[in-house]
Amino acid sequence: MKILHLEQIKELVSRLDLIPAIEAGFAAYSAGRAVVPPVGELLLERGDVHIKYGYLRSDDYYVIKVASGFYDNPKLGLPSSNGLMLLFCQKTGDLLCILLDQGHLTDTRTAVAGAIAAKYLAPKHVERIGIVGTGIQARLQLKYLDQIVPCHDVLVWGRGGPQLFRYQSEMEGHGYRIETTQETADILRTCNLVVTCTPSTKPLLALADLRSGTHITAVGSDTPHKQELDTAILGRADLVVADSISQCLERGEIYQAIRSGQIVERDLLELGQIIHGQAAGRTNEEQVSIADLTGVAVQDIAIATAVYKATIKLDIIL
Repeated sequence: MKILHLEQIKELVSRLDLIPAIEAGFAAYSAGRAVVPPVGELLLERGDVHIKYGYLRSDDYYVIKVASGFYDNPKLGLPSSNGLMLLFCQKTGDLLCILLDQGHLTDTRTAVAGAIAAKYLAPKHVERIGIVGTGIQARLQLKYLDQIVPCHDVLVWGRGGPQLFRYQSEMEGHGYRIETTQETADILRTCNLVVTCTPSTKPLLALADLRSGTHITAVGSDTPHKQELDTAILGRADLVVADSISQCLERGEIYQAIRSGQIVERDLLELGQIIHGQAAGRTNEEQVSIADLTGVAVQDIAIATAVYKATIKLDIIL
């Protein structure tokens, strides 16, 4: 059995091309080749804990992941994310690898999914990227979008000046031109590719500010009580895409929009259907598209498997 710690995992992840692996996971899920039980969940006073698990049929492994978000932790000098992944052998049940990633793999696979959503749904010409949030995910989303979208003009929204300044300073060091705002309306008014990555429980973006041709990837709303988008935005959208339709019927932006009567289940597509060619993604530059990414266990399976196989390929003994 291997035990991988955070710094080892980061080194391995830096060597991997994760987009094809996670794309394949989404495609397998939508094709019915994945077994993914409902999310286990603990909604605590100061945070939430998700337990996601599953396997791909005819694969060698199954994965159990525990990930948490405690959003006041930065005030205590602690990261907001934590967790681990366990990789087992499907044939014997042997525990093959403990990945003590402290939430890094969850953060990374979420950012990779954002890049995949942009690959199929973003407009061809991205004028400006809008990022709603200033945390780890807000940084990683830009990192992986860079593999898909050749735009380095970014507007970032945050609640506080110090957080915005830190984000701007760090990301400009990676070659981005960063402007900041504390008015969420500026994001939709000036950006045509938007990523929301906050734990907000109230809508941050409004229909009144939405322009034609905009794509929004919403990644922050992963429980039934979180919400970043006005439900009317989903009602206006030409394409509403779920990472998992069954999961999004119970949580996230789609759940909120269905509950408010803005959309119905038959309006939905699944990201894996688009990847697999069973459904069209964006077909013109005037469409408004939404990707609701609540996080699916196939992403955890794909990234945990890729890291484990990398240890074997590189002949790392841990």
